[in-house]
Amino acid sequence: MARHSAKISTSTNTSPATGTARDASSIATTDAHTDDGVVAYAADLSKTYGTKDAVVTALDHVNVEFGRGQMTAIMGPSGSGKSTLMHCMAGLDTPTSGQVFVEGLEVSAMNQRQLTDLRRKEIGFIFQSFNLVPTLTAEENILLPLQISRKPIDRAWFDQIVKVVGLEQRLGHRPSQLSGGQQQRVACARAMMARPSVIFADEPTGNLDSRSSREVLSFLRDSVRDYGQSIVMVTHDPRAASYANRVLVLADGQITQDMHEPTYEQILQVFAAEGGDEQHRAAEGGDNQRSAAEGNDDNQPDAVKQAGQDATEQTETAKATPSTQPTDSSEASL
Repeated sequence: MARHSAKISTSTNTSPATGTARDASSIATTDAHTDDGVVAYAADLSKTYGTKDAVVTALDHVNVEFGRGQMTAIMGPSGSGKSTLMHCMAGLDTPTSGQVFVEGLEVSAMNQRQLTDLRRKEIGFIFQSFNLVPTLTAEENILLPLQISRKPIDRAWFDQIVKVVGLEQRLGHRPSQLSGGQQQRVACARAMMARPSVIFADEPTGNLDSRSSREVLSFLRDSVRDYGQSIVMVTHDPRAASYANRVLVLADGQITQDMHEPTYEQILQVFAAEGGDEQHRAAEGGDNQRSAAEGNDDNQPDAVKQAGQDATEQTETAKATPSTQPTDSSEASL
């Protein structure tokens, strides 16, 4: 199978992957700290599951860069490797081979303690299931990661973020008193509050109606435009992807399309051209369920499963006992 390298480009054309971009060795030697245009990148990244006759290749020697101050959407049919790519980039899953860098730091070589420190300082997360602590108010949920990591709270920045997401009148409400869209906006504000280098969003509108989806996607797009935030978003929905500056399409663990500033219609055309029932459902926006390969709890990396299962118990413990440090399993959801 041909290997593909995707790099940042200013082109507005939509074109299939050709494998003509820089090879893995040249990407791997790049120091992202000296290249202000790149916030994260992967070099010759591969991920397989299973052994012997049951091996499944989720990522097949992927080379890709993610631009600073850009919103990148990752799309593809179920089982294409899009969530696996995001999980490896965020340090939630370990690649079989290859390298992952965020802000010049090699994520793929870090131990759990180093990954926890990286997530506190450089990475924000937005998940489909919100992962809010149900017994805390919206304000407490937004500020909780900073309180756990004992970082000072910038009230001016907090007020600004709350105004942007439109939650000024909901700060005292608990998640059960908020709509799905409001809960996801709390999660967005929580991710933004620490000013991370990059936010990874996994199906952020998957559980929302169309109106709430537009609100969340508009906020994400505006955070890129107004604050220079870098966002990498996995989605099945072409309309959600059309909010992004760049759209990557994966199939069989490889990047097959790299589109810059695409329209909704252009994204639909790509899926129509590639064909297949699964891709057609994605193009119609009807496939909002996770696949067995990417969304089934039994196939999720441990850090992702534990993030949802342990967040409530561990974050409440941390809040009640300030000296308690959060474990890595809760860090992803915070």
